[in-house]
Amino acid sequence: MSYKISVIGAGSWGSALAQILSDNKHQVLMYDVDKNIVNEINSEHTNKSKFEDAKLNDDIKATSDLAKAVNFGDLILLAVPTAVIRSVLERINKVIEDPKLFVNVAKGIEPETFKRVSEIVFEEIAESKRKGYVVLTGPSHAEEVVLGMLTLVTAASNSLDDAKLVQKIFSNKENFRVYTSTDLIGAELCGSLKNVIALASGMAYALNFGDNSKAALITRGLVEIKRIVLALGGKMETVYGLSGVGDLIVTCTSFHSRNFQAGIKIAQGKNLKQTLSEITMVVEGARTAVAAHQIIKEYKISAPIIEGVYEIVYKHKDVKKAIANLMARSLKSE
Repeated sequence: MSYKISVIGAGSWGSALAQILSDNKHQVLMYDVDKNIVNEINSEHTNKSKFEDAKLNDDIKATSDLAKAVNFGDLILLAVPTAVIRSVLERINKVIEDPKLFVNVAKGIEPETFKRVSEIVFEEIAESKRKGYVVLTGPSHAEEVVLGMLTLVTAASNSLDDAKLVQKIFSNKENFRVYTSTDLIGAELCGSLKNVIALASGMAYALNFGDNSKAALITRGLVEIKRIVLALGGKMETVYGLSGVGDLIVTCTSFHSRNFQAGIKIAQGKNLKQTLSEITMVVEGARTAVAAHQIIKEYKISAPIIEGVYEIVYKHKDVKKAIANLMARSLKSE
C-alpha cells in the first residue's frame, strides 16, 4: 500500500528519508523555508548543500507552503532541529486540517523543561489533530542512507500499532530495516544523550587518544546514559539496543557525526560559537548537554563524562584538565 508522506524539513536527514520513502513507492512532499532548496529539489532533484553527490528521485516534490505540505500527507515526518521544534509545531497546529500520525527523527532534549520531542508534540499539537507519535531512531548517518547503504533503526512509540505502521512504511528488503519498540522514553533519551558523549569522543580524537580510550569512553558513556534513562522511566533493554549502544557507537566513531566533528574543534581551542559557525548542520549535542546537566543535578545522577562535556563547552574548562579530573576520581568497582 502506498502512503502520502509530508516531510517537514529538507535537511540531510529529511532528504535521506524522503529518498527511502520514494524508493518504497510512497508519495513524498517535502517542506522547507529555504525557497532555493525547494526549487533545487523540484528542478534539479538534488540538495547540494547537504549531499554533494546524491541524486534524489524525480518523483520527490518540495514546497515552501507549510499548509500544503502538512495537509498532503497521511503521515507527517518531522525532520527539523529540536531548537525550533516548538515554533514549527505551533505553525503546523494552526494549518493542519485532519489528524495525522507524527514521526520524529530529531534527537534532543529541551533545556529547563527536560521535555523530549514527543512531549513537545503532545503539548503543541491539539489532541484532535494527531493520531499518534513515533520516533524513528538508531545508528543512521544520512550520508549513507541517501546512498542506499544498509541501515537498521528502531521505531518506538507508546502504541505498538503505530510503531508497526511506521516499520511497514519505512522498511524494505534491500537497505533499510526497522525494528519496533514500545519504550518511547528510552529511545528518545538514548538518541539525545549519545550526542553529548560524541562531543567527548571528538575531543579525545583531537588530543590523539587511541582505541583503548575510545572504547572506554563509549562504554562508560553508555553507563551514564543508562543511569539517566532508568531514572526517567526508560528500559534497560533499550540502552543496549539500536537506539542506545548502536547509535552511540556510530556517533562516537564517524566523521559523518557533526557532534564528533564539533568535539574536535572545541578541543582545538574554538569556542561553541566558532564551532557551530563552521559546521553547516545542527550540533544537537551542545544543546542537549545543557538539558543533561540540569537532569543530572535534579535527579542526583552520577555522570562525570557528561558533566565534563558541559563544563568544557559552557564553563570553558580546559579539555586536558577535565580529563585529568576524570582520571583522578576515587577508584571504585565497575
